Amino acid sequence: MAARNSESDASAAERLCGLLVGRQVAVLTGAGVSTDSGIPDYRGPESPVRTPMTYQQFVGDAAFRQRYWARNHIGWWAMDGSRPNAAHRALARLERAGIVTGLITQNVDLLHTKAGHRRVIDLHGTYARVRCLGCEALISRMTLAEQLEAANPGFAASATATGVEVAPDADAVVADTASFRMVDCVRCGGMLKPDIVYFGENVPKERVAAAFEMVEAADALLVAGSSLTVMSGLRFVRSAAKQGKPVAIVNRGPTRGDELATLTVAAGCAEALGAVADALAPARAEALGATA
Repeated sequence: MAARNSESDASAAERLCGLLVGRQVAVLTGAGVSTDSGIPDYRGPESPVRTPMTYQQFVGDAAFRQRYWARNHIGWWAMDGSRPNAAHRALARLERAGIVTGLITQNVDLLHTKAGHRRVIDLHGTYARVRCLGCEALISRMTLAEQLEAANPGFAASATATGVEVAPDADAVVADTASFRMVDCVRCGGMLKPDIVYFGENVPKERVAAAFEMVEAADALLVAGSSLTVMSGLRFVRSAAKQGKPVAIVNRGPTRGDELATLTVAAGCAEALGAVADALAPARAEALGATA
């Protein structure tokens, strides 16, 4: 089991660079990589207890669904307006330098794509699309926002005027949702659901297969900002470790994968990944230029 370094360990970034230098690296990220963009995480040391809605609740109970859409109608604007932080930009730099070969994210916030990352697997989907569970039609979240606003004039303005807290899945804390009117698919009248994998729902098999292939093709796996509490992320750490590949984990708190890690670093993702990019990306770019 790798010893978890303290945040005050000045050599942590240096050892992280030492593990990754000269290797092709696959990356797995979780909510902790987006906290500096104003999006709270689920299980950080200072995070409140959160109870995300399950797939069974969403499809099986209209009251749960109404509450979800009312809160999401407010929260998704905050998600859409969020911007990449230094951690996202550092990973994009490492990809451009040819060090990071691909990225798997458990987040639905699209911030890696916004940062310019080219090869991203959005493991749990994204907030920006909505799917009909009847006819499988896809629409943009912006289109649904316009439909919900038309059905609930003034609701968003009234809720945001008092200030709201937004969870990592764009679920805003709004107390009064009883009057909120949901809308159905304009094509078939079916139930609409965010194109996001809920708790109790399986990640599409082809997406999982592509993620495993990404890890298998790499020389090492870097985990950033994930507690690895759920199996959807932990399985990639187990796969890399089984293949004998080094695993580095950067996270403020302990993770479920620490015992499998070659190196663990207890630090914020922005500072740790920024230091790695500053150290490795210029050197790789210089090496590539020398061989051009």
